[in-house]
Amino acid sequence: MERTALLTVAEMTRADQVTMESGTPGHVLMDRAGRAVAEAIMARWTARPVVVLCGPGNNGGDGLVTARCLTEEGWPVRVALLADLSAFQGDAALQARHWDAASCVPVHPDALMGAGLVVDALFGAGLSRPLSEVAARTLHAVHVAGLPLVAVDVPSGVFGDTGIDTGAAKALLTVTFFRKKPAHVLMPGRALCGEVVVADIGLRADLGEFIQAEAFENTPEHWRADWPSSAVDQHKYQRGHALVYGGGVMTGASRLSARAAARVGAGLTTVAVPESAWAVYAAALSSIMVRPLAGQDAVALSASMRETLHDARISAVLVGPGAAGGLARGVRSLVEVALGSGRPVVLDADALTAFEGDPEALFTAIKAVRRPVVLTPHEGEFSRLFPTARALPSPDKLSRARWAARHSGAVVVLKGADTVIASPEGLALVNTNAPPTLATAGAGDVLAGVITGLLAQGMDALKAASAAVWLHGEAAQAFGPGLIADDLPDLLPGALRQLLRTK
Repeated sequence: MERTALLTVAEMTRADQVTMESGTPGHVLMDRAGRAVAEAIMARWTARPVVVLCGPGNNGGDGLVTARCLTEEGWPVRVALLADLSAFQGDAALQARHWDAASCVPVHPDALMGAGLVVDALFGAGLSRPLSEVAARTLHAVHVAGLPLVAVDVPSGVFGDTGIDTGAAKALLTVTFFRKKPAHVLMPGRALCGEVVVADIGLRADLGEFIQAEAFENTPEHWRADWPSSAVDQHKYQRGHALVYGGGVMTGASRLSARAAARVGAGLTTVAVPESAWAVYAAALSSIMVRPLAGQDAVALSASMRETLHDARISAVLVGPGAAGGLARGVRSLVEVALGSGRPVVLDADALTAFEGDPEALFTAIKAVRRPVVLTPHEGEFSRLFPTARALPSPDKLSRARWAARHSGAVVVLKGADTVIASPEGLALVNTNAPPTLATAGAGDVLAGVITGLLAQGMDALKAASAAVWLHGEAAQAFGPGLIADDLPDLLPGALRQLLRTK
């Protein structure tokens, strides 16, 4: 199974079961898990008084093993229980036999007295209800006291499948087992986990035959093999021709997109713009071609755009960044022309907003063309384009993006600190390398351009979108503080060098 797979609680339970059915007892897995937590603690801190908060389930059993291992290494340890030792069941009950009830204290803020480090083994990823009052108060006391916290599996209060928080305290370190869960990569869970260590506890190596993971952390291993090749005798038209529609007023957005498409490797990039704005674009762009579109109204511009798309060498189209300037709702006709062209299409910004009142019309058009389409909404655009998504049984980002992709027939890039890229078939990747500096005007226009540039070179839509999101994050990380969107296209070559160096 891929190391980047994100397992749901049910899938992780299945992984444990398959391993136990093959002959590894559950208490052995629990012992390995607890020891892994203890080893991670000892690798990062010197010996100090530790309080281990234990719930009555398997997470608490892991905590009891952690406490025993630290005690054996000479660390002063206090175990605080959410229930009596007699309430522990199954494999956790076996671990409880190593402890005398008289040596344990109840979970309570008072149990933290004198602690130099706290281990949160109250609840694992399977928690599906709010924390109990005493557990919530104790974790809050950890936060107020500023005590370093180590979480077993996930911070208690975070739901493993969604990353939703019901009162968790922020951990400096989270130790999980075999594979990450969605909560480790989705906000706000990701922000509460701190450093995440994935420990090998000896589960079967062939679990991919039993569990078909459908969510993954976005890393190059998912798309690097499909990266566009560069042959010695290749000419520019073989590297793709990206066409970007540029609005007549907000000219900066589409220029950013076009530069990004070119930087990521498109052999040619053209910006098609209203004649009235041609001089503005032509003066600002050198290697990017600028094609004037006849007319000022939506009907004339759409007709001219259709004529432009008669050029068979154009291999991908982007509509949206800055598109609405002077057109109001006329952007819809430009989108329809792009979708009808038979090319892969990226729809961003104004192209999404144009269908706010009638999103089903867009989805019908997407499904009719049977060509790759990528939608790149931020949360505000998403809520307008998919208003019924908020009524899903689970409103987490992964579920919403998957539902939207199935419903629309497009690859959906739901942007944010934890961007989710989802396909209509249900496969999804969650991105984790985007720095906070990407929260700047125009960054999304650059991302749309990178996706378009990769589609123009023939990449699969899901892989092109995933690669673009990752490169976007890498480029921003390389720059650091002070980043503005204008910097991003020129940072892409460095990110590409790093990617191709490790290919």
